[in-house]
Amino acid sequence: MLLQGKVAIIHGGGGAIGGAVARVFAREGARVYLCGRTRAKLDRVVRDIVAAGGRAEAAEVDALDEHAVEHHVEGVALRAGRVDIALNAIGFAHVQGTPFVDLSLADFAYPVEAYARTNFLTAQAVGRRMVEQGAGVILTLSTPGARISGQGFLGNGVASAAIEAFSRILAGELGASGVRVVCLRPDAIPEALAESHSRDVFAGAAARAGSTIEALLDGRAQQATLLKRLPTLCQVAEVAAFIASDRAAAMTGTVANLSCGSIVD
Repeated sequence: MLLQGKVAIIHGGGGAIGGAVARVFAREGARVYLCGRTRAKLDRVVRDIVAAGGRAEAAEVDALDEHAVEHHVEGVALRAGRVDIALNAIGFAHVQGTPFVDLSLADFAYPVEAYARTNFLTAQAVGRRMVEQGAGVILTLSTPGARISGQGFLGNGVASAAIEAFSRILAGELGASGVRVVCLRPDAIPEALAESHSRDVFAGAAARAGSTIEALLDGRAQQATLLKRLPTLCQVAEVAAFIASDRAAAMTGTVANLSCGSIVD
């Protein structure tokens, strides 16, 4: 098993990506601590993991609340003895599809501020423990918006670029202490549309294009990716497990391109 004996904390563990990663982490032997703001979603993932023979616990934690994040990480560290892996898979519904000339400052700034804040808080809370123990892996989550140009996703793109820069710089700060930091950059994942915030993000863009969300994503898959398809939750989760494992011990300060070729690094 890739993650046998590891302790992992996943913020946004009840969401599509967070839940998929949690299930694979647990299958690979990790003890998984899920947190988020919707208990019912977290409990569903925990039930799946336990039914498959894994170990998981859930807690309601607002990943924008510094004290709540710190309290939860402290509790995990006390009970489990360490924190080996952390993933921030939090998602925020935000405006996309509005041209720059019509975009309000509030709609632009919201994803930038929210994603920067939550990634800082969750990384700092686990980073303190990882530095003390001399090892750990921090995973972040970005989008192709960090690297492409176009209309209607300025807030999303700047937020994604900020997460990627944060991850690279943080890797430099923590590397000497044995802590790795890697950002995952999947393209849009059709299966994740079951999550309300994902639908909200794409709804505005689809409406302005006079299309449906499904047609919008199908067009992106055919026109913008080398593989003529978009990534699946399973594919993203499997890569996350490998990167979090000791087999990827030489990898840090980089972005894992999971875009199916919509971005070519």
